[in-house]
Parts: sequence; C-alpha cells; structure tokens
Amino acid sequence: MTMKLISVFLVLLSPLLTSCLPLILPVDCSDIYHNDNSRPSGVYTIYPIGATSAVQVYCDMVSEGGRWTVFQRRMDGTVNFYRGWDQYKTGFGIAAGEYWLGLESLYHLTLRRKYKLLVDMEDFGGKKVFARYSSFSIDPESSGYKLSVSGFTNGGAGDSMTNHNGKKFTTFDKDQDSHATKNCARLYLGAFWYNACYYTNPNGVYRWGTDNTLNYVGVEWHQWKGSNYSLKSISMKIRPVQ
Repeated sequence: MTMKLISVFLVLLSPLLTSCLPLILPVDCSDIYHNDNSRPSGVYTIYPIGATSAVQVYCDMVSEGGRWTVFQRRMDGTVNFYRGWDQYKTGFGIAAGEYWLGLESLYHLTLRRKYKLLVDMEDFGGKKVFARYSSFSIDPESSGYKLSVSGFTNGGAGDSMTNHNGKKFTTFDKDQDSHATKNCARLYLGAFWYNACYYTNPNGVYRWGTDNTLNYVGVEWHQWKGSNYSLKSISMKIRPVQ
C-alpha cells in the first residue's frame, strides 16, 4: 500500500519537477543539429541573444557537413535589400526565402562562439561554387559592426571577402568610410562591409546575369564572375569552429 501511495505521489509531482528543469534554447543551427542530427535543412527558431531574442533562420544541414546558420540569402529578388541602418541592424525578409538576419543578432552570435564562414553561390547557368573562411566575426555597433574575416579556402569562387576585412558596415543612410566612397565614386545601392571599389556586393540590386545598364550595383562576387554579372543566388552562413 505504501509503495502504491509513493508511486501516485511521484506521478503527481513529475510535472513540477519537469518544469523546474532549465530550458536549453538553441543559440544557432549547430545546437539544433546536435540535439537531433536527423533534422533536415529548413526554417528553425534560434535565440542568439537570450530567451527574449527568438528569430527565425534557415538552417543548412547539408552543405560542407551542415550545421550552418544562414544570415544572408538572395535567391529570386522578392525582397528589397535597399534599406537603411536600422533595418540591417534588426533584420528583415523571411527565413523561408530571402532575408537578412540582422547585425545585432550576428554580433551576439560571434561574441559567444568562434565561427567559420561559408558563402555559397550560383550563376544563371546553374553552376555552383563556394568560398569558405576559417574565421568570421563582427564588432559591436559602437565600432560600426566592423568585420573580421580570414582563412580563405577556394571552392571555385575565388576570394572576394578578404578585401573587405577590417571594414565597418555601411548603408545608404550611414556611410562609415567616406574616404573609400570618394575614391570609388560609387552609388550605394546595397549595404555591406564596403571597401573602396568593393569585391563583393551580396546585398546589391537583384538582376539577371550580365547587365551593364548601371555599373557595380548587382549581386556580385568579383573574383568569380567579374563586374556587372549579378548572381542568381548567394547565401552567407556561419558554423562554430570545432
């Protein structure tokens, strides 16, 4: 009889015990993968800053071993990337399609862990290439979200990111490197860690392949397709360094 009462007591108590256990929230897609490595690529919720910071991202669970948190994706031109500082800070678009995660979330991710970067891209002929970097992080807003990227590995795309290392993020309403802008005399029809006469412009105007009607404004990766070729797709994604 006593054992039966104890069993009943434990059954009644179990919900309370469970509710006292700490809830482990995924910081990035690698946490989601490690919790269940059968998860397919798709949209998931992560918490880069804490319990009140839920954001949706696309998790690439396939490319180069998977576990990648996508923070930028262009694929069809359905989302306007010509936006100001505040929107690039907080993020925009939808994780199931084109989107930008947000500089503040990206900063907190790279503050908490050491990350590598993968940039996947495709042209309008169906050819796919990539560039990988062994180290990627950005500084806080007070430092202009300055970029640190290094350790290039070529996947056919060539290196168009190292040239942007050490640069602050720039939008049309917040030019943080006027010297570079004057040297290049370019139109800011995008937003990125711009250097003088940039080597890549993933947040530029979405166009369809070769287009010379307006120079240097497309979704470009100069070391692969040169200037004035706008890519069909490009995605930038990070994964913790093992």
